[in-house]
Amino acid sequence: MRTCTTSRTRRRAKRRTSPRLLPAAARLSALTLLVTAGLLSGCHLGQPADGSRDDAAAPRERGDWKLVWADEFRGPSYRGPDPAKWNFDRGAEPQWGNHEWQYYTDRHENVALDGDGHLVISARRERLPWMHCTVGPCDITSGRITTKGKFSQAYGRFEARIKVPKGKGMWPAFWMLGANVDRVAWPGNGEIDVMEVLGHQPCTVHGAVHGPGYVAKGLEQHMSLRGGSLSDDFHTYRVDWSPGRVTWLLDGKTYGTARSGQLRRGQRWVFDHPHYLLLNLAVGGDWPGAPDGGTPFPNQMVVDYVRVYAPARPNAAR
Repeated sequence: MRTCTTSRTRRRAKRRTSPRLLPAAARLSALTLLVTAGLLSGCHLGQPADGSRDDAAAPRERGDWKLVWADEFRGPSYRGPDPAKWNFDRGAEPQWGNHEWQYYTDRHENVALDGDGHLVISARRERLPWMHCTVGPCDITSGRITTKGKFSQAYGRFEARIKVPKGKGMWPAFWMLGANVDRVAWPGNGEIDVMEVLGHQPCTVHGAVHGPGYVAKGLEQHMSLRGGSLSDDFHTYRVDWSPGRVTWLLDGKTYGTARSGQLRRGQRWVFDHPHYLLLNLAVGGDWPGAPDGGTPFPNQMVVDYVRVYAPARPNAAR
């Protein structure tokens, strides 16, 4: 039986949208409250893998929650994501600040519907004439989309059902950035990572928040796994966000919480304003490392849906 081990390499706060690189001291000022779930028995926390689409999971109201925004990715194959909901981020390093290898494009070859109710983000081994990169061989394209300027929300339930890729260097993510990023530089605007998975450790999901301040070692949990991986099937990745608290769930099971009360003197909790959504498939970088000869290309992150809920009643999410 294959063993999926968890690296204890320190995770860095990684993502921005500004093309300007922050100075090293500012990058180190990112607060990381990292929670890592080790998923036993096929990476599913003791319940069946989320292998079937649950359209009933998105009623206009669900108990204490009401649906306020969603994309079910319905439409013909090879069509791009809904332009009324999503923007494309384009380009390569030094925009991302993580020494990533991919060049993000807006081509359907990298981001498109599959005609079966999914969005597919594809990392491809190819060199295009207009690509320019400062890191790596500049021969990988991929996709990154955001709701910046089109949808953002403070507090609520944010979830996506995703099948992640596997392979060294693959780095899929579903995450959020503070919508005030054009006025307040990262990490002051805040970053909430709903899901990150490293392709060479596909049994482990990572969730984190990043904000001003630096903690030499964040709040971390590590588990070594045996059995299957998150790349074998779809799983639902979720955060429940309320004032002073962010809680991470996988397939409905809680695996970690970050609270404002955990901060130390000189650190600030910046998760009190709207954040927008991002989906991307990065390749390479400081955390996952470079792809190797066993990394498959093209490689895909498949998204079944993204749904956002707000409390149906005052204080329901508290």
